[in-house]
Amino acid sequence: MSAIRPWRMIDRRKSRQIMVGKVPVGGDAPISVQTMTNTPTEDVAATLDQIRRCEDAGADIIRVSCPTAEATENFDKITRGAEVPIVADIHFHYKRALEAADKGAACLRINPGNIGSSERVAEVVRAAKANGCAIRIGVNAGSLEKDLLEKYGEPCPEALVESALDHIKLLQDHDFHEFKVAVKASDVFLAVAAYHGLAETVDCPLHLGITEAGGLIGGAVKSSIGIGNMLWAGIGDTIRVSLSAEPEEEVRVGFEILKALGLRTRGVRVVSCPSCSRQGFDVIRTVQALEERLQHIKTPLSLSVLGCVVNGPGEARETDIGITGGGAGKHMVYLSGVTDHHVESDDMLDHIVGLVEKKAAEIEADMSDAGEATEAAE
Repeated sequence: MSAIRPWRMIDRRKSRQIMVGKVPVGGDAPISVQTMTNTPTEDVAATLDQIRRCEDAGADIIRVSCPTAEATENFDKITRGAEVPIVADIHFHYKRALEAADKGAACLRINPGNIGSSERVAEVVRAAKANGCAIRIGVNAGSLEKDLLEKYGEPCPEALVESALDHIKLLQDHDFHEFKVAVKASDVFLAVAAYHGLAETVDCPLHLGITEAGGLIGGAVKSSIGIGNMLWAGIGDTIRVSLSAEPEEEVRVGFEILKALGLRTRGVRVVSCPSCSRQGFDVIRTVQALEERLQHIKTPLSLSVLGCVVNGPGEARETDIGITGGGAGKHMVYLSGVTDHHVESDDMLDHIVGLVEKKAAEIEADMSDAGEATEAAE
């Protein structure tokens, strides 16, 4: 794609790779999508239920808060019950990090400077090494160290980067290098500038996010601008969209950001018009229904839903399946960019869902056949 359309090329920053459980982060690995549970961690059943929904939405890594001894008491049931790696979110008490590492955490989210003495940091590092845990250093503009606030007067890119470098040194002093770093802020400009500064200074993987971004719509917009800006510049190895919404929505927004930039392809990419009085069917309600009914499709494919023939045929030529509104309740269906048949309004939704499911099955079968052929050749 890049050779044909160089204006779509994203030159990713070269970072070293670490492993978060079975998920590679950094290097040439796909950019992973993360989210965080919001259930009480002590409620194992509720937490696992939420984890399962996030896994179904496509989450590669899921973070779980461990603020108390009660939260880590049955943490092993959560790590064993999850299909994806679990990150233990630790803020102040180093013992929670030790307990989580022993109970299957794939990664510990900490700020080494908040853990306490060098001896306590050393204990956390020993536990991480013994259990094969990575560490994520999480610097946040809202909780910068007092000395840095006094030095710089306010949270600024230089302060966030300096905080990150101080925490990195604490780990490197204990010969620990399996870490990734975040320098988050709710201010898009601040976060982007800090990440750019850090990216020029270190080679470790970077965890991107705009923290406290807001609700579903506002937060998705802020995250798309901030995270999208950095990804377009080639910065970032794993992302978390922070929303005041259910965690599976964070996963969906994260994938939409990656899909828009051509960095990940998962599920159905919908091309649809905003609709106008020319529409031959209710485009808005149709798209809402299709997005809801097609969430189970994980195979990457494209679907165009256009209300009339002004742009419909052109968009349909570029998608796997297309529908363009016509007159008298009859609409044109396109398959692989070519006009194929008509469908009545009353049958349209079920018909399109069926076509997408059939196309997804065909793509999966072709991929399976190609894999078997490759194995046979080897």
